[in-house]
Amino acid sequence: MKVLAAYNIKGGVGKTSAAVNLGYLAACEGARTLVWDLDPQGAASFYFRVKPKIKGGTRRLLRKKNRALDVIKGTDYRNLDLLPADFSYRNLELVLDDGKKRRRRLRKIVKPLRNEYDYVFIDCAPSISLVSENVFAVSDALLVPTIPTTLSLRTLKTLLDFRARHDLSDLPILAFFSMVDRRKALHRLILDNPPKTSGSILASSIPYASEVEKMGMYRAPLPAYAGRSRAAAAFESLWSEIKDALDGG
Repeated sequence: MKVLAAYNIKGGVGKTSAAVNLGYLAACEGARTLVWDLDPQGAASFYFRVKPKIKGGTRRLLRKKNRALDVIKGTDYRNLDLLPADFSYRNLELVLDDGKKRRRRLRKIVKPLRNEYDYVFIDCAPSISLVSENVFAVSDALLVPTIPTTLSLRTLKTLLDFRARHDLSDLPILAFFSMVDRRKALHRLILDNPPKTSGSILASSIPYASEVEKMGMYRAPLPAYAGRSRAAAAFESLWSEIKDALDGG
């Protein structure tokens, strides 16, 4: 099983759309796929038409063995399940801090899933915190959507620096440009000449497109309602590149 976290310190960069659409594409290929909505805002749960609620909340999810398997919901799509959000996730850092091995407590939730799924995509809230460190510890790679702007690249560098300082060199960071608008000169400049200080950035990029924004209207993954769109093709290209990177290609 591969655990892939859609993560960024910044909000509003396309983490949820990445987790939902990449998860959908993996499921369409026949992979047993789970999307874990770890953001208390519950956007991924909304897209999948699932109520963002877990009975007993965060504490019960962490303390009861195999609890994740009890609260996972099916979606409208074959091979694709959802571990919903819960508003109690807003206090997740406090719950994680109240126990042993506080940087590895999310492993307890993920461990029972390893025989059930091929991929787990985690939709993370924007932060760099104890929750983030738990996500880093449980993930096989971070998928980092990055808007081609100076501040967004600066945030990516902060993440790379954090990885270096905390001896996480074995954790791949698969960054890619998202919400790309080639009408903007800065976007074109950065896309064509990405700074070397920001590490390796995947070749595939996700455009800023109305079709992506309509995910909230359709409450569905983009390829399910606009499969022939330029944005859907971009996610397909991105998923192919991510799989190659995971395989060491």
